Amino acid sequence: MLDDTGERIIPKNMKPMNGMLLEHLARYYFSTPYASGRVLDIACGTGYGSVMVAKTRKTEVDQVLGVDFDADVIHYAKQNYYHPKVSFLVGDAMDPYLRNQIGTFDTILSFETIEHVKDDRLFIERMRQLLKKDGTLVLSTPFGQGRGKPSDEPFHYHQLTEEEFRSLFDSFSEKEVFYQRGVTIEPKRTNVHYAFGVAVCKK
Repeated sequence: MLDDTGERIIPKNMKPMNGMLLEHLARYYFSTPYASGRVLDIACGTGYGSVMVAKTRKTEVDQVLGVDFDADVIHYAKQNYYHPKVSFLVGDAMDPYLRNQIGTFDTILSFETIEHVKDDRLFIERMRQLLKKDGTLVLSTPFGQGRGKPSDEPFHYHQLTEEEFRSLFDSFSEKEVFYQRGVTIEPKRTNVHYAFGVAVCKK
């Protein structure tokens, strides 16, 4: 049985109004208008989001590949989430040879991933390598005290400040940053506290 401790999102084991589940679902719903062609869902977890995108964008998406480094979670995804345009694969986002294995993509989705890797800037470079020319990256992360500073979350290396997050995407030709509070993802408003940033960038 798949371990559901920590930050693992297993919708079938969670109450419909679970706040963490709703936040994750909101990010996938937000991303769907940007998803087209060949789509990579990196650190896909249990696979529910990969299938959600394929179902929502069934005419715009050619393929959705869900990749996660955890073999157990990929096994779970294959057993519980099926769509003819979706496949799942064990892989490491930080592997410099991953592109040789899976190719390049029109769209990359990366939700709540970079806080789990030590070098977030290298992670962004890996995503650029996996993007086709004019491809789109949609990426989210929680805000915190900053790079290299301890986080209250045991599974996070650190949590970036808003400024650090925005600067990650300076090398992209286009970038737009949105902000999430609960299930709402919107342009930044004054006097509102946002826990997460969501970037939409074009290579």
